[in-house]
Amino acid sequence: MTKQYETVIGLEVHVELATKTKIFCGCSTAFGGAPNSHTCPVCTGMPGTLPVLNKQVVQYAVAVGLATNCTITQYCKFDRKNYFYPDNPQNYQISQLYLPICKDGNVEIEVPEGKKTIGIHEIHMEEDAGKLIHDDWEDCSLVDYNRSGVPLIEIVSKPDMRSAEEVIAYLEKLRMIIQYLGASDCKLNEGSMRADVNISVREAGSDQFGTRTEMKNLNSFRAITHAIENERERQIELLESGQQVVQETRRWDDAKEYSYAMRSKEDAQDYRYFPDPDLVPISISDAWLEELKASQPEFREEKMERYKAEYDIPEYDIGIITDSKHLADLFEETTALCGQPKKVSNWIMGETLRLLKEKNMDAKDLLLSPQNLAGLIRLTDSKAVNSTVAKEIFAVMFDENIDPEKYAEEKGLKTVNDEEALRKAIAEVIASNPQSVADYQGGKEKAIGFLVGQTMKAMKGKADPVIVNQLLKEALI
Repeated sequence: MTKQYETVIGLEVHVELATKTKIFCGCSTAFGGAPNSHTCPVCTGMPGTLPVLNKQVVQYAVAVGLATNCTITQYCKFDRKNYFYPDNPQNYQISQLYLPICKDGNVEIEVPEGKKTIGIHEIHMEEDAGKLIHDDWEDCSLVDYNRSGVPLIEIVSKPDMRSAEEVIAYLEKLRMIIQYLGASDCKLNEGSMRADVNISVREAGSDQFGTRTEMKNLNSFRAITHAIENERERQIELLESGQQVVQETRRWDDAKEYSYAMRSKEDAQDYRYFPDPDLVPISISDAWLEELKASQPEFREEKMERYKAEYDIPEYDIGIITDSKHLADLFEETTALCGQPKKVSNWIMGETLRLLKEKNMDAKDLLLSPQNLAGLIRLTDSKAVNSTVAKEIFAVMFDENIDPEKYAEEKGLKTVNDEEALRKAIAEVIASNPQSVADYQGGKEKAIGFLVGQTMKAMKGKADPVIVNQLLKEALI
């Protein structure tokens, strides 16, 4: 009888925090920049320099801890994690081992069977390392320390996940919470959210954990899914052939869809942790903790419930809009200005999402202001522009956030309501298209669509199609 195996997965998720400066110095955290241009003696590990903690890092870490139901460690410290690698300028990383800032939390995810709770062992603060750039042409490696000292939180889950689908649901839930807090943009492609996957397999029904491996270099949900499935099969094959799984760190090659061993998996004692002597302990007062609790935003689940009660829009729309805090903010602020939730939802669900996808943009990069979107809705409500012209104006608004009223005025896009001019254009269309006229008068109702189109063309799109249709029918009686 073939053995059945269960996959056991835990994650270490690193999130770069959205501070303007690094965790222990005043250097910029902006993504990109010329190599080694966002550096100073502190973040490049020069002898004699002293770190100074960025308070905003603690604030973000506590906010994420509260949102993931953690206990906040009000008295905590930083420790030195010693290892030697070219991207680590001090030859140690400032992190937290003994007293992490958040402990014993959980988040709830949706799985096919319903809801499932994933435990969080801890969340700790630390500094990021630099980045090695491998030059195959010159056969050398270069180091960029721009990322060195960028503040991170590491969210360490309990080994509660059993499939790639559960892992992705957990990561999406974490990303949603952190983006709603404004603590990070969580862009996997830019490395501001990175996941190391600890995976083992065991016989179904066993309560003993198998030997785990850690998978690194996973920068997309697709890569994470493929790496988990690949490693599961690799470990099962080893066990089936009577071999042992070695505890090690493996690197995933997304192009080859293959992982290879990097090094044996280290344990805490291998890093020779000790309390950092240059940083004083952190003391979070009851008053500040209460202040941070009170400043937590309305999260997605609460927002969805409120939208159902407050706005007359479909649940599908609610799900899509609240999937991004930026879209939710645009929806709420625009609705507050124009009082038309369904029309605001239509513009977001239609043209906004279409253009975001077409231009490969993130919702947070939208230039479109609530004031101008509300203005466009008012223009269409008053029939100052028709739906075709409104989409034309919206496309410009999307790129440049122009005032729709002024733009329509300057470009001569407002609807022509001069009935005499419309009747004249209709008369010319009827005279030029005797066959369509005969078809309509012979009972082919659809023929009027062509005549409406020709009239709209004659009016350069600046007419109300409903009025054109009405006047055409009157003229064809």
